[in-house]
Amino acid sequence: MADELRRRKPIDRMIAEAEGDYSGPPLRRTMGLWQLTLLGISSVVGTGIFFVLGTTVPKAGPSVVFSFAIAAAVAGLAALCYVELAGAVPVAGSTYSYAYASLGEGAAYLVAWCLILEYGVAVSTVAVSWGQYLNEVSDSLFGFTLPDIISQPPGAGGWFNVPALVVVLLCSLLLARGTRESAVVNTVMVCIKIGVLVFFVAVAITAFNSDHFSDFAPHGVAGVTVAASGVFFSYVGFDAVSTAGEEVRNPRRTIPLAILLTLLVVTTLYVAVAVAGVGAQPAGEFGEQADAGEAVLAEILRNVTGTGWPALVLSTGAVVSIFSVVLVTLFGQTRILFSMARDGLVPEVFRRVDRKRHTPTHNTWIVGVGVGLLAAFVPLQHLADLTSLGTLIAFVAVAAAVVVLRRIAPDAPRSFKVPFYPVVPVLAAGSCLYLAYLLPGITWTLFGVWLLLAAALYLGFGRRHSRLRHEGAPTGDNGPADDGGPAGGDAAARGEVVRPRAGESEPTPPPHA
Repeated sequence: MADELRRRKPIDRMIAEAEGDYSGPPLRRTMGLWQLTLLGISSVVGTGIFFVLGTTVPKAGPSVVFSFAIAAAVAGLAALCYVELAGAVPVAGSTYSYAYASLGEGAAYLVAWCLILEYGVAVSTVAVSWGQYLNEVSDSLFGFTLPDIISQPPGAGGWFNVPALVVVLLCSLLLARGTRESAVVNTVMVCIKIGVLVFFVAVAITAFNSDHFSDFAPHGVAGVTVAASGVFFSYVGFDAVSTAGEEVRNPRRTIPLAILLTLLVVTTLYVAVAVAGVGAQPAGEFGEQADAGEAVLAEILRNVTGTGWPALVLSTGAVVSIFSVVLVTLFGQTRILFSMARDGLVPEVFRRVDRKRHTPTHNTWIVGVGVGLLAAFVPLQHLADLTSLGTLIAFVAVAAAVVVLRRIAPDAPRSFKVPFYPVVPVLAAGSCLYLAYLLPGITWTLFGVWLLLAAALYLGFGRRHSRLRHEGAPTGDNGPADDGGPAGGDAAARGEVVRPRAGESEPTPPPHA
C-alpha cells in the first residue's frame, strides 16, 4: 500500500496525454495570454470584493486593508511556485497533476479532493451572493424582490436559494457548448467587472473620511491575521489559470505570465476597493449590512450619493461579474476531475470529451448540478472558510512539489525557476499553514470529514482502477514494479518516460482505460 501511494506519473507521459497520444480526442488549444489572464482575473475579482468585505471588516476593522495585503503576499509566494510548476508540467489538473508528478498518487488524490472542495465551495459561495445583487437590480428597476425564502442562503432567512442554482446551471450550459465561446463571454464580463469596480472607487472616494481609520486595528494583530485567513479564498483565481494547461497555446510561456499578471491586477483592485469602502463608511456598519443580507458595496454607493442609480450600476455589474466567477471556477473544477478520470482515479464519465465541441460535457453537467445544489442549501458562513482551507492546503502541496521535482527531475525543462530557492517554497508552505491554523475549529472538522471521505473513495475505487497500477508502473523511488510491468522502473519513478528495450513494443493500455 505504501509503495502504491508513492508511485509517480512521469512528466513526459502527462504531456503526451495532453496531446491525445494516450487518451482519445484532446481538449482544444484556443486560449492566448490575454484570454488566460482574463480567466484568472475573472475567477478572483468578484469572489472576494463583491462579498467578503461584509464579513472581514468586523474582524479587522479598517486594517482589513493590511489583511488583503498579507493574503496577497502569501498568495504571491505560492504563485511563484505555481509559475515554476506550470512551466515544467503544462497540463490540465493544476496542483493535482503537479503532486502526481512529484509527491505520488496518494498525495495527489488528497490534493485533488482539496481542489474539488476549493473550487466547488468557491462557486457555491459566489453563487449565493449573486441572488442578493439580483434583488438589488430588480428592486431598483421594478420595485420587486424575490422572497427571502427562495433568494437567501440558509441561516440568513432563506430555505432554498433559487438564484444560486440558476446561475450555476446557466454557466454549466455555456461551458458545455465550448471553451472558445466561454472565453469570449468571459472577456466581455471581465471588462464590465473592472469598469464597475473602478466606478465604485471613483464614487466612494468622494466621501472619504480619514476619521474612519482612527481606530485602525480594534482587535490588534490577531484581528488582521484572522481576517487575512478569511479573505484568502479570494486569491484562488491564479490557481484556476493552471487548470487550463491543455487549452492554452504555448503553455510553458503563457501560463506563468498569466498567473503573475492576474495576481498583480487583482491585488491592486482589492486594496483600492477596501480603502475606498472603509473611507466612505464606518467599519461598524459593514457587519450589520452583511447580517441583513444586503449587498455591501451597493449600500455604500447609495449612502454616499443619496440616489439609487450608482447602486444600480454596481449591482448590475456585480450580477454580470459574479456570473463570470462562477463560469471560470466551475471550469477549473471540471478540468481537475477530467485529469483524475484520465488516470483512472474517478469514473471514466468525467474524461469523455465531446468530439464536436471538444469539452467534457458529462463532467460539466454532473459538477454543475452538484455544485448548484450545494449553493442552494448550505449556509454561506461555512462555505467561505472551507474554500480558504482547501486553497491553503493545495498551496502547501505546490510548494512541496517544487522542492521534490528539483530533486527527482533536475533537468526537466522549466521556463521559470523560483528565486531564492529553497527559501521561497519554505516560506510559502509555512505562511499557508499559519493562515490555515487561524481558521475556526468547525472548518477543520468539516475538512477532516471531507478528507476521510476522499480516502474512502480512493480505497474503494481509485486504488483499484488506477491506470499506473494496471500498466505495471513502479510504486516508488526505488520500489519494485508490479508483476508484468515494463523494464526501467527506477527511471519512471524519477519522473522519466520508460522506453521499451530493443525488440519490445510499447505497452497497450487495458480496455478499461
